[in-house]
This record gives sequence, structure tokens and C-alpha cells, in this order.
Amino acid sequence: MVLILLVLVLAWPTGLLLWANSKIQHTEALSGAANTPGHTYLLVGSDSRADGQIDDNTEGQRADTIILLHKPASGTPSMISLPRDTYVEIPGYGANKLNAAYFFGGAPLLVQTVEGLTGITIDHFVEIGMGGVVSIVDAVGGVELCLDYDVSDERSELEWTAGCHEADGKTALAFARMRYSDPLGDFGRQQRQRQVIGAVVRSAASPESLNPLKQVDMIGAGVGALITDTDTGIIDLGRLALAFRAANGDSGVSGAPPIASGNYQPGGVGSTVLLADSAPDFFQKVLDGTVTQDDTQQFN
Repeated sequence: MVLILLVLVLAWPTGLLLWANSKIQHTEALSGAANTPGHTYLLVGSDSRADGQIDDNTEGQRADTIILLHKPASGTPSMISLPRDTYVEIPGYGANKLNAAYFFGGAPLLVQTVEGLTGITIDHFVEIGMGGVVSIVDAVGGVELCLDYDVSDERSELEWTAGCHEADGKTALAFARMRYSDPLGDFGRQQRQRQVIGAVVRSAASPESLNPLKQVDMIGAGVGALITDTDTGIIDLGRLALAFRAANGDSGVSGAPPIASGNYQPGGVGSTVLLADSAPDFFQKVLDGTVTQDDTQQFN
């Protein structure tokens, strides 16, 4: 009997990994650019309505959320929200908003554009749709989210009373999507998106998550909701979760790059976000692991 139990204990993680690997969806994404130090993940939240979570007339898809997560060889891990309206040069298409790269050429063009903007090579690409947010939050049993003002937002369907509350998947999605009722607009939404990610990581790392049945639910929801580059497997996703945890911890940095203007009007593409002249130095600090919270854009 003891031998049988030992075999089951040893086989459980292996079987779970093999099962999880078989569930991951893959797509071509990486550019093949020369490696830069550390490990860098590009997390993209798609605004596609194909999964049925949002019922409106929006067609196609763009990168609604773009997060650069970097774990340096040594130094400070960081999670940097790249504003989707950042004014950038898109290879083959000229100057436009960053999320237009995803619309024009999918994951490969977005990766190439982000690498050109930051000077950092992307090692792993991970995409999640709206339905994925709902399923992951529900799988971890909900998350605690905080916002210090009331919200009744028709577009995102977020109804919120000031303070901290337990949120299920649908509420967490609305919390992450809402921007029209936020005084900081898209910048405030980026802050809340990072809050949702941090809350999910904390919930997944709680003692309750050691329950084997809950592990199956969490891993199944996670890998079923994600699309990764062809080289990324379940071990890489595990390292991604650890990198998120580190970047959200006391020794990590999360925020946005320095911004010169949140309403830059270059002509032809509408209102864009213009990064500050110090942005190249900022991204070099991210790469080197020397970036601090004070280096990020501060919203007062």
C-alpha cells in the first residue's frame, strides 16, 4: 500500500505536466533576433470578441494589453505596461500606434515592433483573450481587488463600490477593461490590469492551491486560455508565474515607461502616447536589472 502511494505521489506531477503541455495552443511569434540577457516575456491581452465574453459589434482584434515582463540574470525583475497607443515605428507599415502592429501582422509583427521599441529580445510570447481572464480568475476561486472610488461604467459593465472586494472572473474582467470612468483613462486601466495579474498570482500561490483537484482546475484553465509561441511549454509558463510573483513583490518593479505626452497628435493616426526621450535609457535599465520604481511613469 505504501509503495502504491509513493508511485502515485511521484507520478502525479509528471502526469500533470504532460497533460498540461498537451493543452497549450501555439502560434508563430518570435523574431529570431539575437538573445539579450535574462528572460523576457511579452504578455498580450487580445480584445477579440470571438470567445463570446463581450457581446458587441466590434470586429477583428487588437492588443488591448501589452506587458513586458523581464527577469534579469541578476538584479530587479520588472513588469512594464506598454501603452497600447504608444507612437512607434512598425516595420513595413510606418509610424502608428503600438497595438496596430498586432492588427496588421499578428504576434510576429507585434514582437518585432516591441523589440524595436525597447531593444530587448522577446524570449516567450503569451496571449490571453477575454474569456481566459474569466476562467483563470474563477479557477483560483476569485481574487481581491481594490479601487478607491465608486464606478458604474456602462461600456465595461463594471459596478463597483469604493474599497476592496472579492471579484469573480466576470467582475475581474470588467475591472481590467474599464477606462472611460477612470480619471487616468488608459493609464489607470494599465494599473488595474497589473493589479489583477498580481492578485491571480497570489491566489494561485496560496496553501489552498496545493489541493490536487484545484491544481487541475487552475492549470486546465490557465493553459486552455493561453496561446504561446511554438517554443514555450508548461515549464516556461511556470517560470513566467514565478517572474510575475517576483515583479509584484517588494523587490520588484511594476509600472509604465516614462511618457512625454498622453495626447500626442502626429497626424493620421489620432491621439497617441509619446514616450519620453529617456525611454531608451529606461529600457536599458530594465534589461540590466537596475530599474527602480522611481524610474517608472508616476501618475498623480
